[in-house]
Amino acid sequence: MTTRILPAVGDVDAARSVTTLLSQLPDAEPATPVTDSTQLIDALARLAGESLDELPEVVLVHERIGPVPALELIREVSLRFPAIGVVLITADVTPGLFSSAMESGARGVVTLPLSYEELANRVQSAAQWSTGVRRHLSTGNEVFTGPGGTVITVSGAKGGVGSTVTAVQIALAAQTSGRNVALVDMDLQAGDIGSYLDVQFRRSIVDLSTITDISPRVLSDAIFTHGTGLSLLLAPGEGESAEEVSDRSARQIVSALRSRYEVVIIDCGSQLQGASAAAIEMADTALLVTTPDVIAVRGAKRLVRMWERLQIRKAEETVTLVNRFTRNTEIQPPLVEKITGTRMAETAIPANFKELQNVVDAGRLHELDSKSTVKQALWALAGELGIVKVPEKEKNGAKSGAKAVAKFKNDRGSIGRPRVGRRDGDSRNRATTKGAS
Repeated sequence: MTTRILPAVGDVDAARSVTTLLSQLPDAEPATPVTDSTQLIDALARLAGESLDELPEVVLVHERIGPVPALELIREVSLRFPAIGVVLITADVTPGLFSSAMESGARGVVTLPLSYEELANRVQSAAQWSTGVRRHLSTGNEVFTGPGGTVITVSGAKGGVGSTVTAVQIALAAQTSGRNVALVDMDLQAGDIGSYLDVQFRRSIVDLSTITDISPRVLSDAIFTHGTGLSLLLAPGEGESAEEVSDRSARQIVSALRSRYEVVIIDCGSQLQGASAAAIEMADTALLVTTPDVIAVRGAKRLVRMWERLQIRKAEETVTLVNRFTRNTEIQPPLVEKITGTRMAETAIPANFKELQNVVDAGRLHELDSKSTVKQALWALAGELGIVKVPEKEKNGAKSGAKAVAKFKNDRGSIGRPRVGRRDGDSRNRATTKGAS
């Protein structure tokens, strides 16, 4: 049987050495090495999306892979694709490192410099383990890939653009449809999800920051179960405690949540910190909220460019949502798309704060009237993002999540992009875009 192997090696010389040895292994089918952690996760997710049978049996992770540390990367791969045998390549052969690798989910360790015999033994052992797991847990042609919920981060181009309201409402939409949802406040210094939902809870995300192995019981102790059914992981009450949540602990927390919940919504606020950067990098979808004004759009562009420089997220992999939108505004979604280089959400949220004011002031955002145009638009957005569960009787062929929640989306509840043929809106938009060029 052919063993498919995907190396994750950042160093060019090391990649060449690994590829040369792998090509000599019997019945081995090595893939082209990926050069960083983001490429590895993206490649595995893409293969799993095409067909679960396409996933490789073995993944080799070099100790110098980046930007995510090797052990953290192994942990994430093991959680999201637990039927893959992961092998660590390292020059450190201490018992402590070996123990840490096993705790992270590695199936073996290969020491540097590489030897053919050791590499062959470790790859063969990991491949046999992977094949056995798939044979035992597969049903028909489906391969078990373990728990792995959808993670969506919500960030603001600047403060006050509505990122928290967006996060809360799309989480409520997913929860109402029958999903198991966790809502996380990772705006560590100024998080106010608790205030929006009238929650007072002494535990916060900081309580998980020093724990190396987050068990389901430990996680449940830090989570508040809201009356709506949402599981809330709140920001600390004291802003200075934010420093205790490192990027490493954030990765562990997100991985633990992903393994337990179908949908994880993370409010990252407008300030980039190590923890929020790690969450954005790990997310399946990074949503960026802006308003149609010059200051906010400039802030969105600045934030997207920073994500790219820090290798957190590419612009084309970011979804931008326009909040407080009106058809006669000077800045239209196509212009925002052109300026930021991101992909625009088809749904735009109408400007109607009067609908929100009473529930926001009362801390009862979950009681927003279903007739609210803002709520209808945000719930339609949840459908567009694919986090709303579609009842079996509503499934029809290739019907998408956005279509399945069409009942939330009408001409009052959401505002799409300006239609071609609207003389006033289109001429204004073309003139503005031409000026920006």
